[in-house]
Amino acid sequence: MRIVAGEWRGRSIEAPPGQRTRPTADRVRETLFSMLASRLGSFEELRVADLFAGSGALGLEALSRGAANATFVETDSAAAAAIKRNAAKLGAAVRVRVICGSALSLPPAEPFDLIFADPPYAAGSGSAVVHSIVDAGWLALGGWLTVETQCGEAVDPGELSLDAARDVGRARLSLLRRL
Repeated sequence: MRIVAGEWRGRSIEAPPGQRTRPTADRVRETLFSMLASRLGSFEELRVADLFAGSGALGLEALSRGAANATFVETDSAAAAAIKRNAAKLGAAVRVRVICGSALSLPPAEPFDLIFADPPYAAGSGSAVVHSIVDAGWLALGGWLTVETQCGEAVDPGELSLDAARDVGRARLSLLRRL
C-alpha cells in the first residue's frame, strides 16, 4: 500500500498481518479524497480521526495532505502496532494518537473536523458507527464523516446530513456532515 498524494506521496505503508483487516484499496482512497477535496478545499490543520483504522491508511493520507493530527481507533493490537510503525516511518509519530478499543464505544475526546470510518462489511455496521460518533460527540459542528460500507449498503445518517453516497468497486462511500 502507498500514500496517494501530499507530502508522503508514493511512500509505502505496511498493512497489518493476516486477514483481520480489509485495507481500503488505492482506487477507493483516491475517489474518497477527491470527493473530500472538492468539499473541503484543503486538509490543512484539520483534526482527523480514523476508526476501524487497520493500517491507518486513511488518517495517514490526511496527514500527508496537511491535517494537523490524527487519532486512530483500532481493536486489533497487531494493527495498532502497524499504525505506530507507519507513523514513525513517515516521521509523524508526534502527530498521531492510537486508541486500542472499539469505535462503537468511543471515549471522551475533543470533536474532530474529519472522521473516517471503515467498519467491517456487515449489515448495519455503517449506521452503528454513525450513531456511536454522534453519541460520543466526536464530530465537530461543520465536520465531515466518511463511512465505507459494502457496495449498495445505505447508511442511516441519524442527526447528520447525508451529502453523497457513491459506489466504487466493492465499496460504498457515504459522506455525512454535521450542520
